[in-house]
Amino acid sequence: MSITAERKAELIKEYATNEGDTGSPEVQVAILTERINNLTEHFKGHNKDNHSRRGLLKMVAQRRSLLDYVKGKNEERYKTLITRLGIRR
Repeated sequence: MSITAERKAELIKEYATNEGDTGSPEVQVAILTERINNLTEHFKGHNKDNHSRRGLLKMVAQRRSLLDYVKGKNEERYKTLITRLGIRR
């Protein structure tokens, strides 16, 4: 359900805005999206796992909050990010 350290490092490298960047909203949203996608796959086989479902909803809300922050700061960054991640909005 969670992502491996290698996959997380790949996401950080791909979405970082500059060298050594691990905390920018783009990186955080990318990591959350990966975790959300993994949990979505998990629920296809474990549809009664309500404890994990609560965690999924919290992650979706956190990602939405970060995306709203990016949209408020720079609309172009927001559009680029949701296009790269394939998120509907």
